[in-house]
Amino acid sequence: MEKYFKVTTRTIVATGLGAAIFMLLFMYVKIPSPIPQTSFQTAYGFDAFFAVLFGPIAGGLIAFIGHALSDALQYGSPWWSWVIASGVVGFIYGFGYKNTNVEEGEFKTKDIIKFNVIQVIGNVISWLIIAPALDIIVYAEPVNRVVVQGIFAAIMNSISAGVIGTLLLIAYAATRPKKGSIGRS
Repeated sequence: MEKYFKVTTRTIVATGLGAAIFMLLFMYVKIPSPIPQTSFQTAYGFDAFFAVLFGPIAGGLIAFIGHALSDALQYGSPWWSWVIASGVVGFIYGFGYKNTNVEEGEFKTKDIIKFNVIQVIGNVISWLIIAPALDIIVYAEPVNRVVVQGIFAAIMNSISAGVIGTLLLIAYAATRPKKGSIGRS
């Protein structure tokens, strides 16, 4: 389990860079949905990619910091229930780290399935449980509204991580030397 939580200079640099990119994607590269205050966010696909490469700590902090900064800049203050849910989903995405062979230059069907099972579980936990529960407890939001928002967020963010994250990981794996090749010892 220790392999997941090791923080190195590489993790810190990836977190800073990732949070900045996540914030920009979250603010500017999204598709509105018919449900108020929800959008198809490309940022979650990017976060899933970084989380698999750098682990749960980086994945969680990238989404938490990026979402908090985006909310603060756009609305004046973060909507903490969803910022926390973003951090949790990014953290869970990070369990694809060391569970896939992307660093070994392979991201085949088995790895794609593992990654997508992990990211869907993360999205369900974050958007169907954590965000609605915190909206109700912290902000006294109406149950029916936050549940509908949570359902749409879970679906849209699962698609974002599933499509964008998977494509980025396939492309990245293609750039890595394969086990047994001259470039890998």
